[in-house]
Amino acid sequence: MSITVIPRHPALGAEVRGIDMRRLMDAATRQAVVDAWTQHLVLVFPGQVITDQEHVAFTRHFGEPEIFHQTSLNLRSDRVREIFLVSNVDENDRLMTPNEPSQKQLSSSRQWHTDSSYRPMPSVGSLLHGIEISRTGGITQFINMYKVYEGLPESLRRQVEGRRARHDFGMLHRITGAPPPTRAEQAAMPAVWHPMVRRHPVSGRKSLYISSIYNDAIEGLDEKASTRLVEELSDFAAQPQYMYRHVWEPHDVLMWDNRCTVHAVTPHDPAERRVMHRTTIVGSEPVVAG
Repeated sequence: MSITVIPRHPALGAEVRGIDMRRLMDAATRQAVVDAWTQHLVLVFPGQVITDQEHVAFTRHFGEPEIFHQTSLNLRSDRVREIFLVSNVDENDRLMTPNEPSQKQLSSSRQWHTDSSYRPMPSVGSLLHGIEISRTGGITQFINMYKVYEGLPESLRRQVEGRRARHDFGMLHRITGAPPPTRAEQAAMPAVWHPMVRRHPVSGRKSLYISSIYNDAIEGLDEKASTRLVEELSDFAAQPQYMYRHVWEPHDVLMWDNRCTVHAVTPHDPAERRVMHRTTIVGSEPVVAG
């Protein structure tokens, strides 16, 4: 295959043409995709009518798919265990209400975050397949955290340089009202500390590394000051010059780098079906301070 890469936004995001995810990629094509991913951080592959199995197989070109550790809320597919269900429709085709536990937890995705930052080795990236998309919202927004770090005012830069933030999966239930993790889930995923400025293992560039739905503490600050700093950093990051907003079309697949971006989804009408299936690429190394 030969690919065509068309930028979608000056800060990040590009459309990739010439890929059929139902077919194996040769080494040269894979490298071309990796190069485009490194440059643009978020790739859009339009018109990929794929099965979950093909989704997982494509993901394996870039690393091992993560198996979501939480089993109590039915967010992991029973049919293909590498698939995480970012959906308001269950696998029996039932539209769920916003008050159901899984939907409460998924509501956290409206806040800026990066996937699996609560792991000792956070994920490399994610691939999200829009099977049934929303027309009343559900826009996925991405921020280039390289550019955010480079643009930080000195007052904020001083507060993050050399500091670590804690990332705790258990924070989700505190901010959404979803049930807390079970004891086994808590034991499997204890809170971890990561540098707030990280160096990307491929590009070598520095980026701000925060994940507001998991960050519950910052070294040297009390709880209120930690919360305030994460909010201030998130507000600074959410500027149009740093952001690509993806309006979905059916069977778009998005692939993004969790090591240098954050993302959030806009609300949509809960009576409208939205079926999105995600794979997440397992992290291969710990976060290295920038």
